[in-house]
Amino acid sequence: MKQLSIIEAIRAALVEEMERDPSVMVLGMDVGRLGGVFRVTKGLAARFGEERVADTPLAEASIVGAALGLAIGGMKPVAEIQFLGFTQQAFHQIGPQLARYRFRSRGRYPTQVTIRAPYGGGVRTPEFHADAIESQFVQVPGIKIVAPAFPDDAKGLLLQAIRDPDPVLYLEPQRLYRAIRGPVHNGDPIPFGVSRMVRDGTDLILIAWSAAVHLCLEAAETLARTGASVAVLDLRTLNPLDVEGLVAAVRDCGKAVVVHEAPLTGGFGAEIVATLQQEAYGDLDAPILRVGSRDTPYPPGALEDHFLPTVARVVAAARATLEY
Repeated sequence: MKQLSIIEAIRAALVEEMERDPSVMVLGMDVGRLGGVFRVTKGLAARFGEERVADTPLAEASIVGAALGLAIGGMKPVAEIQFLGFTQQAFHQIGPQLARYRFRSRGRYPTQVTIRAPYGGGVRTPEFHADAIESQFVQVPGIKIVAPAFPDDAKGLLLQAIRDPDPVLYLEPQRLYRAIRGPVHNGDPIPFGVSRMVRDGTDLILIAWSAAVHLCLEAAETLARTGASVAVLDLRTLNPLDVEGLVAAVRDCGKAVVVHEAPLTGGFGAEIVATLQQEAYGDLDAPILRVGSRDTPYPPGALEDHFLPTVARVVAAARATLEY
């Protein structure tokens, strides 16, 4: 096993799939000559050629539309949108077109497209670069949504995304790109819809995905110093959601807090609470609290610490739940 960063794990997955399957290609703004804005695709153009690593204009709708056409023609494109917030410029291609094409064609045309997009705060990016708008895509039937938090998951879930017959939105936590390293197998894809318990605990469980998982791990460690045993569950995929694993984990504790970077109102955390209310109501010992970003437009970088969830806010919500 190699110790890799998330960027290195993603690049390793791309290299493996492009070597394994000649129909896999990469496209997006600056992915070729520059190697991507974060250098995730560095070296791929020299290795696989311009026909399989294609630079595109700054036109998100065109990138997604081209990926759809390539998939219909038999390719397996991996499209990079420089930041998730920019997918709003391509939503009319992702929702009404890409996500529906397999259904619309009665299965004759699988749209085997992966859209990679970094997102999330904590790195003082300009406007639109950090927006966590994953819940907007959860409302789009036909597209799967993946949000890894660790290098091994980053690789394994990307392998699965590229091989999946449905379109996949693959969310990359930009604050973690180079911030963490971990062991990464040269192994098989990780199936979707399987959550991961990253810390055990008996008193309460914190539920999160992507970079918020690490926030929860810090909060759990803080709470442990006061005697609380707090578990942390990493959902890994939002669609499909591991309902069975989610419910089982909450039943073990009876108390839960959901944490995400998106603004609180309408965030995916509300769907988790609704699911648990329906599936595990009799096992809950307290209301499920949510910790999210403020319900305001994303602020300038100097103010984002007041906007994003913090360890202190997660700890406060956990303590309120434990005392219920």
